[in-house]
Amino acid sequence: MMMVTKIFSLLHFFNLLYLFTITFASAEEATALLKWKATFKNQNNSLLASWTPSSDGCNDWYGVSCFNGRVNTLNITNASVFATLYAFPFSSLPFLEYLDFSMNNLSGTIPPEIGNLTNLVCLNLNINQISGTIPSQIGSLVKLQILRIFQNHLNGPIPGEIGQLRSLTELSLGANSLNGSIPPSLGNLNNLSLLYLFQNQLSGSIPEEIGYLRSLTELALSTNSLNGSIPASLGNLNNLTLLYLYENHLSGSIPEEIGYLRSLTDLELSTNSLNGSIPASLGNLNNLTLLYLYENHLSGSIPEEIGQLRSLTELALCTNSLNGSIPASLGNLNNLILLLLYENHLSGSIPEEIGYLRSLTKLELSTNSINGSIPASLGNLNNLSHLYLFENQLSGSIPEEIGQLRSLTKLSLYTNSLNGSIPASLGNLYNLSHLYLYKNHLSGSIPEEIGYLRSLTKLDLSTNSLNGSIPASLGNLNNLTLLYLYENHLSGSIPEEIGQLRSLTELALSTNSINGSIPASLGNLNNLTLLYLYENHLSGSIPAEIGKMKSLQNLSLHTNNLSGPIPKTIGNLTELKFINLYANQLSGPIPSVLGNLKNLNFLELWDNQLTGSIPFSFGNLRNLQYLSLGDNNLTTEGIPSFICNLTSLTLLYLSRNNLKGKILQCLGNISGLQYVMMPHNNLSGELSSSICNLSSLQILDLGRNNLKGAIPQCFGNMSRHLEVLDMQHNDLSSTLPTTFSIGSALGSFNFHGNKLEGKIPRSLENCQRLEVVDLGDNLLNDTFPMWLGTLPELRVLSLRSNKLHGPIRTLGSENMYPELRLLDLSSNAITGKLPTSLFQHFRAMRKIDPSKKAPSDDSYGYYENSIAVATKGLELEVVRILFLYTTIDLSNNKFEGHIPSIIGELIALRVLNLSHNRLQGHIPPSIGSLSSVESVDLSGNHLVGEIPAQFACLTSLEVLNLSYNHLEGCIPQGNQFHTFENNSYEGNDGLRGFPLSKGCGYDGHDSASEKTYAGSALDEESNSEFLNDFWKATLMGYGTGLCIGLSIIYILISTGNMKWLERIFEELEHKIMMARRKKQRRQRNYIRRNNQF
Repeated sequence: MMMVTKIFSLLHFFNLLYLFTITFASAEEATALLKWKATFKNQNNSLLASWTPSSDGCNDWYGVSCFNGRVNTLNITNASVFATLYAFPFSSLPFLEYLDFSMNNLSGTIPPEIGNLTNLVCLNLNINQISGTIPSQIGSLVKLQILRIFQNHLNGPIPGEIGQLRSLTELSLGANSLNGSIPPSLGNLNNLSLLYLFQNQLSGSIPEEIGYLRSLTELALSTNSLNGSIPASLGNLNNLTLLYLYENHLSGSIPEEIGYLRSLTDLELSTNSLNGSIPASLGNLNNLTLLYLYENHLSGSIPEEIGQLRSLTELALCTNSLNGSIPASLGNLNNLILLLLYENHLSGSIPEEIGYLRSLTKLELSTNSINGSIPASLGNLNNLSHLYLFENQLSGSIPEEIGQLRSLTKLSLYTNSLNGSIPASLGNLYNLSHLYLYKNHLSGSIPEEIGYLRSLTKLDLSTNSLNGSIPASLGNLNNLTLLYLYENHLSGSIPEEIGQLRSLTELALSTNSINGSIPASLGNLNNLTLLYLYENHLSGSIPAEIGKMKSLQNLSLHTNNLSGPIPKTIGNLTELKFINLYANQLSGPIPSVLGNLKNLNFLELWDNQLTGSIPFSFGNLRNLQYLSLGDNNLTTEGIPSFICNLTSLTLLYLSRNNLKGKILQCLGNISGLQYVMMPHNNLSGELSSSICNLSSLQILDLGRNNLKGAIPQCFGNMSRHLEVLDMQHNDLSSTLPTTFSIGSALGSFNFHGNKLEGKIPRSLENCQRLEVVDLGDNLLNDTFPMWLGTLPELRVLSLRSNKLHGPIRTLGSENMYPELRLLDLSSNAITGKLPTSLFQHFRAMRKIDPSKKAPSDDSYGYYENSIAVATKGLELEVVRILFLYTTIDLSNNKFEGHIPSIIGELIALRVLNLSHNRLQGHIPPSIGSLSSVESVDLSGNHLVGEIPAQFACLTSLEVLNLSYNHLEGCIPQGNQFHTFENNSYEGNDGLRGFPLSKGCGYDGHDSASEKTYAGSALDEESNSEFLNDFWKATLMGYGTGLCIGLSIIYILISTGNMKWLERIFEELEHKIMMARRKKQRRQRNYIRRNNQF
């Protein structure tokens, strides 16, 4: 009994000792946790208010659980804890197994003392602000099964010691900034089922050892910088259901072994650099629901085996280089809801079988080379919300069956070759929000039924061949924000109902044949930011109601027939950035209220009938970049000084007005000016050297004014950025600038018609981009500048009417003047023989462009090159000089010797003028090879012998002048020679044959036939239509009867009937002015294209 009592007492003692120990230990843990809580930045945390010294930590504290009186679990997830782990009692919690601090605001680093929690089974620090590296001591937590530190700010490498955690089943380190490579030691984690390392900065290759993780079900390494190939060892992961490797730099082909992963449901390898073909083995993945391979470099065809993936719901192979046709087997994928094949090189037609995919909601086959017609079977896809077939080569009509897709919200068929009409059945698509049919060949009218689509927000039918009028029913589309109908053949007026579209932000009806006036109801469109009505036949005045569009930023009404004044209400549109009203018939003064538009960038009012002065208020437009007021009747006395306030100005276009006075010196302060064009005015005074401060200037055109004085030498220094320098037809004197430097950008250099003296500056040879040099009609005293022949782009050289002297001496170079098309040295005092060796270099004159297409001057924008040439007996200003008038004019000099036969090799010549020299010898028969020549003038020389019979082959010849030589023999007959009259041959007493009175005896003509010829010309006198067409043909150089016309004029004068002649010349002058105005308008329209669509 005594023994029992002693044993009982001993047990009681140990029990009390154990309870005392537990109580003491629990108190120590509680105290340690309270010390950590004291470091919180938010001490008033309501969830942790229960953590007090007086309460029971194991039973009363939030998030704390105990086992045998020791803290076993800390679950303080989403508790708004603002703290660090520096003061956390790692050493005081030896029995802690579960630690969950996820979704708080923990910051700082993970202390290495975390390795003391050796009993830890689960560590969850997800979604905090923890930074720094993962401590290697974490490898001591050998019992750890779950490690989650997702979405923090961790950096540095993944410690290889994690590979020691053999019990680990989940490793989630995604959404951090971890770098370095994936440690191969992770391959030791045999129990791992989930590995998330996505959204980091990991690099290097995927370790082969990852393929050892046979328990793995989810592998997410996406959104890193991993490179190299996908290891074939991944094919060992038989339990894998999810494989995310997207958004890396992986290369090489997709391993066949991926097809062994029979449990796989999600396979995402998109946005890498994978190449090669799609392995057919993927067809074995029977459980696959999602296959994303987009944004790679995959090539080859789509395997037929993909059609075996009956569980597939999403297939995205877009943005690759896949070719071949779309396999019909895809029609077996009954569960497919998303099919994305866009941006590949797929060809062939769309399989009918695609219409079997009744679950499909998105079908995107755009940006391929798919041809054929759109299959009517697509009308079966009742659940389809997106149908994107744009940017292919589809033809045929739009199937009526598309109108059955009642779930459709977006239909994009643009940029194909679809034809036929727009089916009225599209009016059934009540849920449609986007309808894009632009850039096709659709014709017919716009169906009224389009107006039934009340959900429509964007309607773009532009760039087709639609005709008829705009249906008034479009006014029902209350939700419409964008309406683009531009570049069609629409006619009729703009419906008033368009003014009901209160949600509209962009309205573009430009480039059609719409007529009538602009409806005032458009003023109701309060949300409109863009209004494009340009290039139509609109007439009448601009409605004042335009001023109600308070949101308007872009107003383009140019190239119409609008008349009347510019409404002052436009001054209310304070958001306006672009005003394009050019090429209309607007009149009256420019409203001063336009100066209130502080946001205005472009103001283009050129080619109207505006009068008055430039408003002083324009000085407020500090954001203005383009000011284009040319081709009006403005009469400002001097360029207004407030122009210099426009410090954002890049283009100043004031040509063809009545501007007077001097050029402002302060223009040199507008540092961003790129284009200054003020030709055809009455500007006077001297050029200011301040213009040289414009370091961005590309075009300076002050031609056809009354400027005088010397040219500032600093103009030469501007050539590094200046592309066009045009000062033609002024009163400038002194010498040309001599400081053109290497690297010059100068392309056109025109000082024609001044009083310049001295020599041609040798520094021009530094301007390697020069295409046009026109220094004609000056007083330059120099020899022929053979050194200009080194300019590789030079096409036009005119030095006519100067004081050039001496012979033309060629240089030893074999590549001189290779692109020259126009050479005019007429009316100088050049001596010596015609330069045979120079003609040998004219390569551009030796070939004819079969396209007959003139080179574009669009690179110069508003500016167009022009030059005066003497051709066909007329002095013409030619605009398209770089091609149309391939010319050699050496007339009125002192050349002597023979005409070199090599001229006959310059077969592109259209004008050849060697008249009024001292040339001798015979006319070379080779000139008969100039198949394109239209005018040949060899008059006023000492040529002898017969006219070469080969001249009869010159079927394009319109003007021939051989007068005042010593020619003899019979005049060739046939072709153009029946059109030439006596004045072509006068002064050659030895010539015989038609049209001269001396017959050859075998030419088939006598005096009677000559009278018949003259009589037939008289019979045409009463036909005014013939005369009109004749003179038009003469001017353009495409007629074949100049001599007939001269005969008619002679008869008119001799009979005293001069009213006919006056009427002809009046009509001719009118046609010239209208043709020139249209050409200028087309030329200048180029610069607006960047601001349209």
